[in-house]
Amino acid sequence: MIDLLSFPAFLLILTRVSAFFLTIPVFSNKNLPVMHKIGFSLFLSWIMLYAISPDPVPINGFFLLLVIKEAMVGLAIGFIAAIVFYALQVAGGFIDLQMGFAMANVFDPQTGIQTPLMGRYLYTFAMLFLLAVDGHHMLLDGIFYSYNFLPLESPIANFGNGSMTKFVVSVLSGMFLVALQMAIPIVGTLFLADLALGIVARTVPQMNIFVIGLPVKILIALVLFLVVMPAFFVSIQMLIEQMRDTMVNLMELLGAA
Repeated sequence: MIDLLSFPAFLLILTRVSAFFLTIPVFSNKNLPVMHKIGFSLFLSWIMLYAISPDPVPINGFFLLLVIKEAMVGLAIGFIAAIVFYALQVAGGFIDLQMGFAMANVFDPQTGIQTPLMGRYLYTFAMLFLLAVDGHHMLLDGIFYSYNFLPLESPIANFGNGSMTKFVVSVLSGMFLVALQMAIPIVGTLFLADLALGIVARTVPQMNIFVIGLPVKILIALVLFLVVMPAFFVSIQMLIEQMRDTMVNLMELLGAA
């Protein structure tokens, strides 16, 4: 049981963990029941309370600021990891645009918006791969070891200056670069297929290239997916490592004196 002296610290830990679960991949999925998320947040916060053993936190006017700080830290850590992982959906958007599937977006129940078809396909494989390599344990380690960088009573450093903005911009630019690198084999091949179809349309005017062009590009793209799928899994593994490093860099930036 939690005694009354450690209950304020438990509330602060619960705030950071709950905010973390709102944005982090896998745990933020809307298909997961809300009661399960709440129960897991309570159970994990209870374990972390005795693992961290923080000093008693008095309930006063400063306590509300600590609650806001914990919520911001949890949201920031989860959001920065989600940004890195969304490179898969951006790569799928590039492929859909060249493949002809840009008009066939699907509804994503996790975010509540329309997402690219191949992007959702790659993102689903990435989630399964993340679970297969125990990446969800790595995410839980991230929120646990965040207290080594940002203890309960410490304020957030470097949040109001430009270093935080530069870091987020660098992560976003890196995400788009990774997405382009993942999509360039298929996008480049489909561009060559468009070029070949254009040459055929000029040499054989009787052929309706608009009718046969789309099925041919879809067939080429699906065959290429089978060929480059092992390379995609290698890229996903590197993306998971980049997500871990990004979380650590963010926590170091927030906790820097």
